[in-house]
Amino acid sequence: MHADQGCRLAASAQAAGRCAVSSMLPPMNAAVAVSSGFAARVVAWQKANGRHDLPWQQTRDPYHVWLSEIMLQQTQVRSVIPYYQRFRARFPTLEALAAAPLTSVLEAWAGLGYYARARNLHRCAQTVVRLHGGQFSSDPQINARLPGIGRSTAAAISVFAFGRRAAILDANVRRVLARCFALDDSTSPAADRRRMWVLAEALLPATDIEAYSQGMMDLGATVCVHRQPACNRCPLVSVCSAKQQGRQAELPGRVTKKPLPERRESVIMLTDGRQVLLERRPASGIWGGLLSLPELAAGSADALAQRHGCRLLATTELPAINHRFTHFRLTLAILRADVQIIGRAAGEDRWQWLPLERIAEAALPTPIMRLLRSLRPPEDRSDAVS
Repeated sequence: MHADQGCRLAASAQAAGRCAVSSMLPPMNAAVAVSSGFAARVVAWQKANGRHDLPWQQTRDPYHVWLSEIMLQQTQVRSVIPYYQRFRARFPTLEALAAAPLTSVLEAWAGLGYYARARNLHRCAQTVVRLHGGQFSSDPQINARLPGIGRSTAAAISVFAFGRRAAILDANVRRVLARCFALDDSTSPAADRRRMWVLAEALLPATDIEAYSQGMMDLGATVCVHRQPACNRCPLVSVCSAKQQGRQAELPGRVTKKPLPERRESVIMLTDGRQVLLERRPASGIWGGLLSLPELAAGSADALAQRHGCRLLATTELPAINHRFTHFRLTLAILRADVQIIGRAAGEDRWQWLPLERIAEAALPTPIMRLLRSLRPPEDRSDAVS
C-alpha cells in the first residue's frame, strides 16, 4: 500500500470519531493525527520492526489469546512466556481449564503473582463453558462482562482472535497516546479515561487492525517506554506533541497516591527440616486459595505442633517480611518452630505437609515461597521466583 493510500484509509476510518475527539483534545493534535496517517505509520512500523514471534501470536484461538492477555497484566513478556507455555501444556483447552480443580490452576500459576488473575481465569473458563457453550464471542461488549475481563482485554480477544475492529487501551497504549497528544491529567480520573477511550477508538484504522493494535502495544513496550523513550526509533516522532514540547519525561502524568495503610500479622513455620506445614487460605481475601504459613495466635506454637502429631523442639524469631499489596502494606512476623514428627493427625483438606523439594511447584504466595526456599540446601535453590 502506498503511503498516500494509507493516509486516505486512516482519515476515512477516523472521520466518525473526529468530532468527539476535537471536543476533548486540542484541535491541532486531532488534525495532525488525521492528516499524517497516524495509524498507517504504526502499521508500517509494526510490520517491519514489531514483535512477531511471541508464542500467542502464532494462533487465533480465543482461549490462547485470552490466556496471554490475562498473564500479561502487570507482568513482563519475558516472565510470561514460560508460564504461558507450561499452562497451555497442562490445560490445553478451555474445557480442560474449566474442569480442573482450582488448586491445580493455582499450582500452575505458582510464582507468577497476582493470584486473583488465576482465580478469575478459572471462573471465567467455567462461565464460558456453562453459559456460552465453551466459545468466546467476537463481540467485545459480551466478553467484557465475563469474570476478570475488562474492556481492553475483551477488545484484544476480538482483535487478535476474530480480526474485529476494537480499541485496546493497556498501559503501553495509554503511554503512547498521552505523549503523542500531550494529554495532561485533569482533576477527574474518570473523565481522563473517557477522553482516552474516545481518542483510541477514533484512531482505529479501517484495515490492518491486528498490525495496528499490536504495533501500538509494541511501541509502548519497546520504544515509548516509561523512562528514556527511544524517540529516534519512533515512527510517530514527527507528530508527537510531547517530543516537540520536550515533555516526554513528565507524560503521562503521575498519579499522586495516598500513603498505604499498614497491617501486621504473625505466622508460624512448623518444620522438621525436610518438610513444612502449610494451611490453605480461604477462597476470598488476600492470597485466596493459596497454601501459606498458618497464622499464629499467642502461645499457639506448642498447641499447633501437638495437633499435627509433633513434638516442639525449639522456636526462633525470623526477620519480618514486608510485602506491598495494591491497597495496603503487610508486615509478617515469622516464628520458626523446629519439631520432631512423632505421629500424624487425621488428615484435613486445608492442611498439608509440603516437602521442601516441592516448594517451587506449590501454589504459594511469592514472599512465602522465597522464605521457604531459604530452608533448602543452596544446591537445591535453582528455581528462582520471578
